[in-house]
Amino acid sequence: MRGSIWLAVVDSASVTRRPTISPWRNAGKTSETAGTADDVVRETGWVFNNETGEHLTLAEFVDSGWHEVGWYFSHLDLFWAQPGDRSMVEIGSGIGRMTASLTKLFAHVVACDLDAAFLERCRETVAAHGQVSRLSTVHVADGHSLAIADNSHDLVFSYITLQHCKGSDALELVAEALRVAKPGGKVALNFRTWTPQDIALVPVGTLVRGIWRVVPRLSKAPRLVTRFGWQANRLSPSDVLPIVNRHAPNAASIEVYQAERRRGVMKSPVRPKRLGGAHPSHWWLVVTK
Repeated sequence: MRGSIWLAVVDSASVTRRPTISPWRNAGKTSETAGTADDVVRETGWVFNNETGEHLTLAEFVDSGWHEVGWYFSHLDLFWAQPGDRSMVEIGSGIGRMTASLTKLFAHVVACDLDAAFLERCRETVAAHGQVSRLSTVHVADGHSLAIADNSHDLVFSYITLQHCKGSDALELVAEALRVAKPGGKVALNFRTWTPQDIALVPVGTLVRGIWRVVPRLSKAPRLVTRFGWQANRLSPSDVLPIVNRHAPNAASIEVYQAERRRGVMKSPVRPKRLGGAHPSHWWLVVTK
């Protein structure tokens, strides 16, 4: 593991105010001040649930994560015959929407997030709705590296997180995911790629994030505005697969999945498979080391 990188395992003393630099960094500010995880879900519905967040309870929020874990793990072939004796890393756990379910499937789950407040809320969520004895947390303090040993986990998983990072940070996290996965283990990462609507969405998102830097309180603006700001990068398979070839040159398999609803075949060095139910702008990378 990289000796020069220090990352703290989160504890209550590590929760500090962060500058509004990136969507991922900004999201936890509300989490720090809310009384309960239920409050976090309701007050930051624009982050966690674009349609019903203002009315969602934590239990309903976690239940939506349970259904998505089952759906994606099944369609991406991420289940093992006996997953209960295996370990996994989740990059971008947030307050634990999927993490709670993952602790029911794996013997050990390492929840990673850039935001220390999110990780505290994640532990609260898992304590109420999962198996907290199977959970540990890692604070991704620099935004792009994981304080986890090489070749140490059976699965590294990330869903709707890497699109909220700087592009360079997202690519570094791909390399980190490949580093910590065991030989024979799997890496399953979700990305957002280019669509025709991005001609307008990308400039608007850049503008919104610029405004946040000047007036941080506007980051809690109406949901439609913040959704623009949260779309921080677009990465295609041609951006990501060179990282895979560099860091896992002997990978047993490399698969790319694109949304079934996406028109045409997404440009990719690896011919994409169709994934029904996925958002048209999303794609998945699944690597078996």
